[in-house]
Amino acid sequence: MGIAEEAHNVRVIGSGQQTIVLAHGFGTDQSVWKHLVPHLVDDYRVILYDNMGAGTTNPDYFDFQRYTSLDGYACDVLAILDELQVQSCIYVGHSVSAMIGLIASISRPDLFSKILTISASPRYVNEPDYYGGFERTELIELFEAMKSNYKAWCDGFAPLCVGGDMESVSVQEFSRTLFNMRPDIALSVAQTIFYSDVRPLLRHVTVPCHIIQSVKDLAVPVVVSEYLHQNLGGDSIVEVMSTDGHLPQLSSPEVVVPVLLRHIRYNIAA
Repeated sequence: MGIAEEAHNVRVIGSGQQTIVLAHGFGTDQSVWKHLVPHLVDDYRVILYDNMGAGTTNPDYFDFQRYTSLDGYACDVLAILDELQVQSCIYVGHSVSAMIGLIASISRPDLFSKILTISASPRYVNEPDYYGGFERTELIELFEAMKSNYKAWCDGFAPLCVGGDMESVSVQEFSRTLFNMRPDIALSVAQTIFYSDVRPLLRHVTVPCHIIQSVKDLAVPVVVSEYLHQNLGGDSIVEVMSTDGHLPQLSSPEVVVPVLLRHIRYNIAA
């Protein structure tokens, strides 16, 4: 096992000529794909991994300087693909990992046959000419809450993000993986994500992109998916699902799994 494979808890399962990479978002780990994986393993080679900083990774490996930018995560993706000698893959990225995949594809478009984005946003902060969903003051309050009492923040943030109450299995699952993160690492990762601005890079993305979005998402307004569609450099398509929340693959798998399988199997019509 290579250095990147070990550090990111890489698992390769299934069989098939085509490789699919499943990349999770903030506060989760590779377990967030548990409803999708069984539908892939018979036909595809599936690569699962954990982003550095996830509660399942060794916190000693987390380089605070490296991960002040999404570029550090994009380099991690490329390192994993190179170690596994992947020639081409379908990349499925949730939340921040959607942007990480887009960034990685700019330098190595040959590695990505297409990218599926779920709940993706190139910019979370509102600007005079752009609606990202958050005012800067709201994010400052969010970070202060994380600093003051991380456990209490997790308990409040999880149901808002998932779109349910604390009794739901999906909210409890997200609460668990969120709380598993070391608080100082979680704060650093959240700041990197919420202050990121990938908009200037979108026109350089030439890989076909399938943009998949919940109709109601606390973190990503629907208009953001249309912004992506209009500003990506290559072909793209948007599908807005009748789901609620930022982690629909966890909270509404009965809706999301068939949608993802359709986009994985079929390419954008020319």
